Amino acid sequence: MTRILLSMLALAALSAAGNAQSTPATANSPASAAPPAPAKISYSSVKTDGPCIALTFDDGPSAATTPRLLDMLAQRHIKVTFFVVGQMVEAHPEILQREAAEGHEIGNHTWDHPDLAKKPDDVVRSQLQRTQDIIVQTLGAAPKLMRPPYGALAPKQRQWINKEFGYKIILWAVDPMDWKRPGSAVVAQRILSQTRAGDIILVHDIHPPTVDAMPAVLDGLLAKGFKFVTVSELLAMDKPGKAKPAADASPAAAATPAAATPTEPGAAKKNDQKNDLPDSL
Repeated sequence: MTRILLSMLALAALSAAGNAQSTPATANSPASAAPPAPAKISYSSVKTDGPCIALTFDDGPSAATTPRLLDMLAQRHIKVTFFVVGQMVEAHPEILQREAAEGHEIGNHTWDHPDLAKKPDDVVRSQLQRTQDIIVQTLGAAPKLMRPPYGALAPKQRQWINKEFGYKIILWAVDPMDWKRPGSAVVAQRILSQTRAGDIILVHDIHPPTVDAMPAVLDGLLAKGFKFVTVSELLAMDKPGKAKPAADASPAAAATPAAATPTEPGAAKKNDQKNDLPDSL
């Protein structure tokens, strides 16, 4: 009887050992790995290894102001990104052609600047497609970026726009509120005090005081050590998880934290808010 009990215990032990060996370790199982994060489609800034920034201009092209701006940029060998309105392109295709010929990037800013978040999908689709069509007709190439007027776009809209058009959705990190026309000196001061490496800066080339501010803005940012790139070039530099440098990009400023207090509450940085008001469109 004792030998029978011992035999039964031995068989039970062998069975338990076999089951333990056949069970995979869940900690190392591929099934337990976290799913990959979804691709990023919306940007207001990026984290970079270098002092690069993207200056962007909305609502043009304007025959009254954009050519003068282009002269300033050409003198300094600076490349920027223009988010153009379709009906303005229709009125001034030669200015869009100059922008592209001089190495600037072109983005889609809708046909006539509506609040897309308040529009049905078919209207949004028409606004973007009509503008893309005239850009292609004028330049022979489609844009890769879009900026929603007022920064207004629902999450579901962002998803299907990215899927259908392939656009990255571009917002901003620095907004000097130039559409309120506070004066060129105020616009320049706000941009110079708020800008950090990796930032996307929002201004409008349809406002004369904004263009008047650009010599001080461009020369001031260059003096701080910043390098101007197009938005697509900036996105290609994105280093997720990397800390952003201080406001002054020059090596001498590395040891001193830079203050970046806006001149007023309304000048604080905005990422996804309705702060890109139109002119008279």
